[in-house]
Amino acid sequence: MTDLTHAERAARYLGAAALLGVGVDHLQQYFGAYYSVIPTIGTLFVLNFAASVVLAGALFLPIQRAGRRGRQVLGCVAAMGIGVAVGSLAALLVSEQAPLFGFMESGYRQAIVVSIVLEILASVLLGAFLIGNFRSSRAR
Repeated sequence: MTDLTHAERAARYLGAAALLGVGVDHLQQYFGAYYSVIPTIGTLFVLNFAASVVLAGALFLPIQRAGRRGRQVLGCVAAMGIGVAVGSLAALLVSEQAPLFGFMESGYRQAIVVSIVLEILASVLLGAFLIGNFRSSRAR
């Protein structure tokens, strides 16, 4: 059986939506808060958006229907999504305490709070999906 349980499916799609939100938040800051003019950081914000969109898009595809390999690929995509979310959160926390590529963030304005919430949600939900996906694969 290659289909996902309801809990796996919910964690996967909600995690993908949260990851997409992380990317959209970074793109909004790139244009709306003019992070585009900050060397290195601006580029990283655009790359965060691109990675989030690609990975979230892949999580929405029915990859698991390709059989056991499909589930493995889906697990890898979810792990990469966690990497993007955790990496973004770590970079934010570092930039609050010390310069990151010459840039320091200060304060927790709305966009930062939204990003933190979405990064944590994406990590937790995709982590739950990974655990369920792994258990389902092992059960076979």
